[in-house]
Amino acid sequence: MASSSKIEADDDDEVPEEGLEHFDDFTLASSWERFISEIEAVCRLWMADGPKNLLEKGAVLLENSNNFYKVKFEMKYATKSYCMEYYFETNPHGKAADWNLAFHDLQLCFGIKEFLVIAPQSASGVVLDAPEASKLLSAVAIALSNCSSLWPAFVPVHDPSRKAYIGIQNMGTVFTRRFEADRIGSQVPVKLMHLEGLYELFVSKFAYSTLDLSSNLFKIQFAMKLTYRTLPYDDDEDIKGTDAEITKAGESHFGETSSRTQWDDDCSWSEWYSAEDPVKGFELTAIWSEKMVENSMEMAELENASPHEAEKWLICPSFSPNLLEGSQGNQIGFASQLHLLVDALQMSFEAQFVEDFVSVDNPSSDNLKSSMVIPSPTVIDRVLKELFHEAVQVTTFADFEHKTSRAIKGAPLDSLFAQFCLHCLWFGNCNIRAIATLWIEFVREVRWCWEESQPLPRMPANGSIDLSTCLVNQKLQMLAICIERKRQQTEDYQDCIGSEDQVDFVSEEESVVGDYLLNMQTPIDDFAGKVDSFSTADDLRDSESTMSKVSGKPEDLGLSTDRKPSECARRGSAGIAGSLMLLKSYQSMHAPYTQETPLMTEDMHEERLQAVEAFGDSFNFSAQLERDILTSDMSAFKAANPDAVFEDFIRWHSPGDWEDDALGESGPLSGHDSEKSKDNWPPRGRLSKRMSEQGNLWRKIWNSAPPVPASEQKPLLDPNREGEKIIHYLETLRPYQLLEQMVCTAFRASTNTLNQTSYGELKQMEAKMQQLYLTMASTLKPLQANRLSADSEHFEDLGRLCVVFEHVEKLLTVAASLHRKFLEAPRLPREIFSDFYNFYAPRMGTSTTEDTIVKEYHKKHELRIHERAVISNMFVPPTANQSWRKVLSMGNLLNGHEPILREIIFSLRDWVNGNHYASHTSSVSQPEMETYRMYTCGTSNDLRVALSVVSCD
Repeated sequence: MASSSKIEADDDDEVPEEGLEHFDDFTLASSWERFISEIEAVCRLWMADGPKNLLEKGAVLLENSNNFYKVKFEMKYATKSYCMEYYFETNPHGKAADWNLAFHDLQLCFGIKEFLVIAPQSASGVVLDAPEASKLLSAVAIALSNCSSLWPAFVPVHDPSRKAYIGIQNMGTVFTRRFEADRIGSQVPVKLMHLEGLYELFVSKFAYSTLDLSSNLFKIQFAMKLTYRTLPYDDDEDIKGTDAEITKAGESHFGETSSRTQWDDDCSWSEWYSAEDPVKGFELTAIWSEKMVENSMEMAELENASPHEAEKWLICPSFSPNLLEGSQGNQIGFASQLHLLVDALQMSFEAQFVEDFVSVDNPSSDNLKSSMVIPSPTVIDRVLKELFHEAVQVTTFADFEHKTSRAIKGAPLDSLFAQFCLHCLWFGNCNIRAIATLWIEFVREVRWCWEESQPLPRMPANGSIDLSTCLVNQKLQMLAICIERKRQQTEDYQDCIGSEDQVDFVSEEESVVGDYLLNMQTPIDDFAGKVDSFSTADDLRDSESTMSKVSGKPEDLGLSTDRKPSECARRGSAGIAGSLMLLKSYQSMHAPYTQETPLMTEDMHEERLQAVEAFGDSFNFSAQLERDILTSDMSAFKAANPDAVFEDFIRWHSPGDWEDDALGESGPLSGHDSEKSKDNWPPRGRLSKRMSEQGNLWRKIWNSAPPVPASEQKPLLDPNREGEKIIHYLETLRPYQLLEQMVCTAFRASTNTLNQTSYGELKQMEAKMQQLYLTMASTLKPLQANRLSADSEHFEDLGRLCVVFEHVEKLLTVAASLHRKFLEAPRLPREIFSDFYNFYAPRMGTSTTEDTIVKEYHKKHELRIHERAVISNMFVPPTANQSWRKVLSMGNLLNGHEPILREIIFSLRDWVNGNHYASHTSSVSQPEMETYRMYTCGTSNDLRVALSVVSCD
């Protein structure tokens, strides 16, 4: 039995399979059904989550959109992998006919809000096989129907460049909408280049072919958007070149006809470099809102309509690609050169003297000579000529400086050293060898000015030393003063020699008057009363209050015929010192002309303070340092008041050291009460404790000081000695000390130069400039304290400062360009720059997340009616040399310019109840529905068409 059974079994195996009776087990799902089930599960999950939860789960914001997101899910069917994406809005509003700028491509094409896209995960990302595309779309449609979802679904097909789609949408139990989009990349029929032909194409989708479309009336909704673009700057370069050649052939009288003016010729930085215009042009969008069109004749009229008839104008600037990139080789400005100067500072520690960087005997500079080139002598001569021979003499720097820039210890913008630093930025590409060469020649020119007593250009020859500037600027300022005083001494000496042979005999009285007139040549405003180093501010005010103006009448100075003999010897008086009277004689006290306090630079002040600390007794040593000043003041006081005593000098020079017993002498004496004042004379009081001490230094100086007016005294400042010391300082300055001051000055001068740019009322730009000054002040502070070394970590901070400077410089060029282009429409640059600033801010490191960085700027701004003329003037009518390039095959020209892009939406709406679109049951009655819709986009050389049709299934 067993064997027979086995044989029977073998026989059964040999029976063909077709002959066996079997049944299909439909409880087991096929791979196709499992694929549909997987799509359905994913869709149900997305529907259950909703937009809010999907955002929390990592939905991705689409580029150039504010509220349009997508989520995706990857799946497999058979041997292929697919990716399904769900696109949705967080706050859907508007419709496609409103031309929302944030719309997705498929939203514009088909007028939908949210949708699915399923595509293979391949290099092309499209389905090339038509049956596969239909099968894939059917699977999604079945899954969405099972979910009772109304989402449209799309599958990309054909070649990727065609941007072709097929799609389907379940609109309930009755209607289905089908979508199809494709593109004609070449050989566009002439008929479809015009609005009339596109209108007839749309009507042909639902009208009978036998109808005369031009004579039938169809109420079709029409909306249009036209995009125009200003000509790029390079487009008219050959035209200008052609015009220049014609002019040259015609022997024009103008020799520079072919030269072109740059957009930034009158900007503050144009003296140093020409910046690329960051705003390359503008895109103008003219929008015709939805309107009803009944025949093709109306379309022909619309094609001839002017863009000024459009309901809305939008403008979007086109920015240079270099604006959003770094400065490595594609943009030259202050920032790039400052970075090179910082590199030169780091290399300046390699040598002891500036000459070592240009000396051929210096072995350490071998590695520099190969890569660092020194400009030719012609270039050096040109720079020196601009600095010394073409300079404009300035007396103040207040007009060129930003108030915050004084926190940076550099030099004023228009000063000699600041201009030297700015020239160094562009001299030999700012390498250390070129800087050293130019500095050596610079010091030689300064020495020549000193030796020849020629005014130092760009430096004021009067005033005090500005200790808030760098030391080199202080030295140059003091040298300018020394040169001026040296010239005055030479002129006075020559005048004295020339007048010796012409001296006539004059009486003693005439000599006194002549001496007075000579002293009157010194301006009263230059007078400065000297006080003790330890006198209070109140004492100084009291002292100054006692000074009086000099009257122009001789009798006011006691030069009348009945004057006393002591008054005849008075010399160098600047006038009566208020109501003060001399203690030993009943005479008014006269305030003398005194010499100015010797000027000192910062390093001289530091040496003085170090000496004070070394001696310990600050008062006695301070008095020693002030000995020459006190001697000069006392001699001048004695000459102006021959009967004065030491106490009189203290009452005038340092009122705080005189203790008055009464409250007299509170006001000036008049002739009416002169007799009454005799009761209060002599003044009652005493010297302070420190002035009455035994061996007081001030009294010793008083006893030894001769009565000599200030005009006859030896100058307190020896210009020859101080000038030689300054020249020695400049010639022996260490390289790193020079470069440290150059870096601070170059940053300050560059920023002040940019700050002079006119950019209108842009609050963000003003705030950014103010922030830049503060950042520079804190970053450059270690350079002012000489705390740097070759391997200092602070060079990283200087590098970051250069990057910050670059960002601000780019923003400033944008602000200046927008301001110049919209002088007659000031609202536009404010709004455009504000949006661009927010767009550019993440690149400056001011954004909290890197994901917010957008690659391209697409923000558009709506124009007001009165602003349209400003934009229209930017579209200059094309010349005859330009018109041959383009064939004007489309209408709606703007000053002769055809649109670069035309987008049109045709739509037909119908009541679906009781017609061929709906069933005859009243339960499916629906309102008016967009049954046909066609979107066209393109130009005469490229046309894309998207069609959606609603049908009853």
